[in-house]
Amino acid sequence: MAGGGIATSANGVEFEAKITPIVIISCIMAATGGLMFGYDVGVSGGVTSMPDFLKKFFPVVHRRVEAGADQNNYCKYDNQGLQLFTSSLYLAGLTATFFASYTTRTLGRRLTMLIAGVFFIIGVALNAGAQDLAMLIAGRILLGCGVGFANQAVPLFLSEIAPTRIRGGLNILFQLNVTIGILFASLVNYGTAKIKGGWGWRLSLGLAGIPALLLTVGALMVTETPNSLVERGRLDEGKAVLRRIRGTDNVEPEFADLLEASRLAKEVKHPFRNLLQCRNRPQLIIAVALQIFQQCTGINAIMFYAPVLFNTLGFGSDASLYSAVVTGAVNVLSTLVSIYSVDKVGRRVLLLEAGVQMFFSQVVIAIILGIKVTDHSTNLSKGFAILVVVMICTYVAAFAWSWGPLGWLIPSETFPLETRSAGQSVTVCVNLLFTFIIAQAFLSMLCHFKFGIFIFFSAWVLIMSVFVMFLLPETKNVPIEEMTERVWKKHWFWARFMDDEKDQMFVSGEKNNGKSNGFDPSTRL
Repeated sequence: MAGGGIATSANGVEFEAKITPIVIISCIMAATGGLMFGYDVGVSGGVTSMPDFLKKFFPVVHRRVEAGADQNNYCKYDNQGLQLFTSSLYLAGLTATFFASYTTRTLGRRLTMLIAGVFFIIGVALNAGAQDLAMLIAGRILLGCGVGFANQAVPLFLSEIAPTRIRGGLNILFQLNVTIGILFASLVNYGTAKIKGGWGWRLSLGLAGIPALLLTVGALMVTETPNSLVERGRLDEGKAVLRRIRGTDNVEPEFADLLEASRLAKEVKHPFRNLLQCRNRPQLIIAVALQIFQQCTGINAIMFYAPVLFNTLGFGSDASLYSAVVTGAVNVLSTLVSIYSVDKVGRRVLLLEAGVQMFFSQVVIAIILGIKVTDHSTNLSKGFAILVVVMICTYVAAFAWSWGPLGWLIPSETFPLETRSAGQSVTVCVNLLFTFIIAQAFLSMLCHFKFGIFIFFSAWVLIMSVFVMFLLPETKNVPIEEMTERVWKKHWFWARFMDDEKDQMFVSGEKNNGKSNGFDPSTRL
């Protein structure tokens, strides 16, 4: 049943809006897109710890694991092919993002989501039926293409369909469903690992087809966003769709706002070049830094390889998968904490508190492993093993209510209208690039750094906490259109970049090949 409400434009004008069936379907879209992404993240670590999977695709690793104490504990899983199985998805996603940006703009959000769903379904089929490593990697690459297209189109679709008052909730709802997908994958892996006959890993990979199919069917059911239709010149159709999704005929004010936004967007000829203008550099620097820092916490290394990591620490196969389920559950519950508290206590408080918690837990883990787990022996008693799991859960909880959702939320609310799309593209690309780097390098780093891997990540946590303390402004309860005046121009450091005269010189210099008024943009800060 539709509920009444108000939607608000960027300039503060209130529009009539209801929560219509199309908005409800949009929530389901958010859930399936997030579940698909999360399941892909969580399933890889589980199957790479299954003996039957390793024996078929990575026999060298399988022999090391079976060797037991004769093999270096920290290096059992160090294999570039095994890491490529996990990381290829993110490299493909990074590449696909560039194509997805084009299709989202020219073909629409709905068709781009449909393309993502098709990529997902084909990738799942190849993975579940893989007969050799090439077929397995090809499936992961197609899944990565689906991730690239879905991550570009789904958040944009949601932001344009949803009434303003629930837009922020849908943003973190997507992240919540990523964590649910990770938990679901851990539960599936725990169950399929017990299947006799050597095909449990196929079921783990094949069950990704459920959210993939839901996303595809959802893309067929929903309508295109009015913003996309207006952007492509289909004005009458755009107005008709706006009436449907708002549940009212009184859409003229909002439609006029869409027309104006489309006109302003078309006037921006070089949005990526505009990102380099002085007034846009603080947002760009912070967006890029947050994505790098998010991956340098080490969270994805733990989420990708949780069962492998627990196996390395001396846990049995069942115990390692069970521990991964526990950390997955903590991840979900802690994301709920973020949804509740982010607009109450603010972004900076959550990030700084989490920094202390993550640093402490990683140092404790490093000390325990340094004392108890050597290259060829594991002296990890039950009590210390439980303490390691508790510390990893403490670390995961802190990330889930801070750097997880806020690493995406803060960039989405700081870029101005004229560079928002380009800024989001840069944000996604940087995130996927560093996700790929960490996924490809983690097992080798674990082999060479040993317990020091946790010291390495804790050092990064210390650096990023200092960055937050001094350079990240608070954006809680600040309207997006007032961000420049109320946040950037009043910040002790970033205010120096908010010089309109310099940007006017930059634009003039562009028009005159950088020589107008004697100003060379390459020499400006």
